[in-house]
Amino acid sequence: MGERATIRDVAARAGVSVATVSRVLAGTYPTSAGSRAKVLRAAKDLDYVANAHARALAGAGRKTIAVLMLDVVSSFYAAVAQGVEREAAQHDRFTLVASTGADPARELALVQMMREQATEAVVLVGGVVEDAEYRERMAQYAQSLAAAGSRLVLCGRPAPAPDVPAVVVEYDNEAGAYAVTSHLLGAGHRRIAMIGFQPGNTTGEDRVRGYLRALEDHGVPASDALLHGIGFGQHNGDEAIRGLLDKCAGKPDFTAVFAGDDRVAAAAIKALAEYGLRVPRDISVVGYNDDPVAADITPGLTTVHIPGEEMGRTAVRLALGGTDRTGQRRRLLGTHIVVRDSVRRLTP
Repeated sequence: MGERATIRDVAARAGVSVATVSRVLAGTYPTSAGSRAKVLRAAKDLDYVANAHARALAGAGRKTIAVLMLDVVSSFYAAVAQGVEREAAQHDRFTLVASTGADPARELALVQMMREQATEAVVLVGGVVEDAEYRERMAQYAQSLAAAGSRLVLCGRPAPAPDVPAVVVEYDNEAGAYAVTSHLLGAGHRRIAMIGFQPGNTTGEDRVRGYLRALEDHGVPASDALLHGIGFGQHNGDEAIRGLLDKCAGKPDFTAVFAGDDRVAAAAIKALAEYGLRVPRDISVVGYNDDPVAADITPGLTTVHIPGEEMGRTAVRLALGGTDRTGQRRRLLGTHIVVRDSVRRLTP
């Protein structure tokens, strides 16, 4: 067997400096797309990733799985983290949890830090507002993690590109939104407002697509769609429903509200009561996630159940399973409606 390739060999093959090779393989920004492509191609040709680089980073962090979430308050994110922790423990791994605050720059910085710590897998939970630069950098970090023998795992969000080496564990987000909107339509509602999403956020956009597709399939004109998305969470839910009610002087021109998550729905129910509107007598409300609050509020909230803990467990199983780190592995989990008392059937 010949001598193993070194970082200098990769630099010579790619026609770049050793520093550039180091930045590309470490996932350090910035490097041009052309330089990155040449370095990764040279590393592959020389089998550098599989030998020297991967082995050099295969030490201290190999027993650790990192979970990066938008926040640590959401019951859904907590359920995913719990699934990761329980499955990781069964594989004799430790779990680290950090929050990103829905800040793409902070998320990228945390991914890079976990890569530098040689973490065995980095699990990202929930979506952020993505642009081309974000997707390019995340794709670069995924390549870097794979080069180090690690794995990027995306829970409830798509990969930045089809060829990115990552594990993608999704739930049928659009189908859940379609089903719960269809539930309202089946109860006779035609003027359905959708609140609690953020333009550019992949999670919210999937739910908007399901909502719009349900309206179309039930013969409701696209012009009748009422989209008012300013973000997830209770504060945004309160602000969104008040904005809609103020536009119509407190006399809503809609009969139902599809809230993008259960915290938005809870805030909407509270705000509606302040305007003298009762749920479901005056306005029907549905949510998404099936957080504990959905069963605790009055009336009980009809919502979409997401298998959060199973997502976390699946993420770990797929991240640790198999030896191929160059491809993309995907798993789609189902969603279903949980019917409670927050929807009133309208009489013809």
